[in-house]
Amino acid sequence: MAGAAWLLLVLPAAGAAVLLLGGRRTDKWGHLLGSATVIAAFVYGVLLFFDTTGQGTEDRLRDLHLFDWIPVNALDVEFGLRLDPLSVTFVLLITGVGSLIHIYSIGYMSHELRDRRRFFAYLNLFVAAMLLLVLGNSFVTLYFGWEGVGLASYLLIGWYQGKDFAATAAKKAFLMNRVGDVGLALAIFLMFKNIGSTQYDVVFDKIGQQSTGVIVAIGVLLLLGACGKSGQFPLQAWLPDAMAGPTPVSALIHAATMVTAGVYLIARSSPLYSLAQAGDARLVVMIIGAITLLLGCIIGCAYDDFKKVLAYSTVSQIGYMILAVGLGPAGYALGILHLLTHGFFKAGLFLGAGSVMHGMNDEGDIRRLGGLARKMPITFITWTLGYLALIGFPFLSGYFSKDAIIEAALAEGGTRGWIFGGIALLGAGLTAFYMTRLLILVFLGKPRWENLKSADGRSYHPHESGPTMTIPMIILAVGSVAAGGVLSGMLPEWLEPAVGKLQEEHGPLSATVVSVLTVVISALGAGIAFLLFGRGEQPVTRPQRVSFPVRAARADLYGNHLNEALISRPGVWLTRFLVFVDNRGVDGLVNGIAAGLGGSSGRLRRLQTGFVRSYALSMLGGSILVIAALLMVRFA
Repeated sequence: MAGAAWLLLVLPAAGAAVLLLGGRRTDKWGHLLGSATVIAAFVYGVLLFFDTTGQGTEDRLRDLHLFDWIPVNALDVEFGLRLDPLSVTFVLLITGVGSLIHIYSIGYMSHELRDRRRFFAYLNLFVAAMLLLVLGNSFVTLYFGWEGVGLASYLLIGWYQGKDFAATAAKKAFLMNRVGDVGLALAIFLMFKNIGSTQYDVVFDKIGQQSTGVIVAIGVLLLLGACGKSGQFPLQAWLPDAMAGPTPVSALIHAATMVTAGVYLIARSSPLYSLAQAGDARLVVMIIGAITLLLGCIIGCAYDDFKKVLAYSTVSQIGYMILAVGLGPAGYALGILHLLTHGFFKAGLFLGAGSVMHGMNDEGDIRRLGGLARKMPITFITWTLGYLALIGFPFLSGYFSKDAIIEAALAEGGTRGWIFGGIALLGAGLTAFYMTRLLILVFLGKPRWENLKSADGRSYHPHESGPTMTIPMIILAVGSVAAGGVLSGMLPEWLEPAVGKLQEEHGPLSATVVSVLTVVISALGAGIAFLLFGRGEQPVTRPQRVSFPVRAARADLYGNHLNEALISRPGVWLTRFLVFVDNRGVDGLVNGIAAGLGGSSGRLRRLQTGFVRSYALSMLGGSILVIAALLMVRFA
């Protein structure tokens, strides 16, 4: 079974190739082929999962060599696949949720028949690149998939090419990810320089022999790469703008593919981060996760764009995962657990948002919605279940994964434990607040759209989506309810060969106390939201006279300004300086030499008169000078 694992890559990649090269001839059936290839990959992934579970603990880690890729002197990179519980888990997430999103897209993109097959080709390319990222058995292969994901995201975020905001969002995502990619590339260079290989087995076997400085440097640079792909501070500003693409793209990016890549990278590098010498790097990972989860929660409280609130929710939830994997052996499995449960409820929430926008003339301003629970009952029920799972409602998926992370953070002990645990608890309360606000303004209360018109002048006639959209939402809602309880018991043991044994540490508060405290804080956040937005009429336009914290949150806590100050402006200044050096220095030197030679040759040319008597006189004069010089030397 494992010998044909390359089919996982070939199926979606072949689908993308056929749809892109086939052109208009594939318009009628392109969406069916695109969906079928990912579904087939999922079926094979399930078979591979059962084949892996039948192996012993040691046999669950297998490398499949395909061919020699880069055999250049000391650099010998093979193109191979690593089949272990971590990669197989991600395969099931990517292809499973990806299949549902493909099916959903058939209905969502039904009005774009002209370009629909190209859309599915890009989705297939996205899935294939992400599968390569998680299945590669070296950091170079991972980097290949890493860049493929960046390309596919650029194509999909900028799908509406005729709209300036979409083109800008695509470029922003692409360029900001390049900043993080520099960190990953430098980490790979350091590995090769100090270890002589980029293969996982060699790197992880020899990394403990390196100096503390090298280990910490590699760990921090890997984190920089993770910050770019997973939208973590300070490279989080591209992720909300990525909502410019169609809603299925948002669901695929936020739930199953791109933003999970950073968490995978750190979990895959667990042998490095688990070293005692990597303590400082692990602390930086935790700090970045804590800052990001709090930042995403605060900004999510102030936005009125349906998908952008969910986008900042993703920023926050990925922050929880990064915090978890930063805990080391006490958190790797917990971070992956939250990633899987998040894949269910966040995909469901985004598809629910797409269903609302599909039935409301693409309206995304939550202040212009309201009262949609009666008009779209299936969307309302499935979205509400995802909402409850996200805020950690008892015994739903988020309850099992997020509470475990909070408990593990508190178990760090001392001041560090209280700081990280306290931030995680505060994030739970803020999450409940902004998600409850979203629920109220979109689905509950009185309709605020009845006397309004959409941007294109049409009246609103909300309606439930068709089966191709609602069935995936229902399946994801079931996962939002049950996945946490099912996975929490089996996942740590299943992942043990890849990330090590889960080290359960007991903190100052018992698991029961942490659970009760989290539920109380979440209930408090939800209650405040009901008091503020559940009573009375809500304005159709957002208030302009607001406090400074609200203005700062609406401005993304000045994340764009920070990126401009730290990255963009220094880059512009460096470019201008290099252009000046090139123009005045390099070009000046080259042009100066050329001008000097040209001027000298012009002056020498004037000596060539063409008269024999002039040349004879010159020869005579030269001869006299030579004879005079010889006589002076002779009688000196």
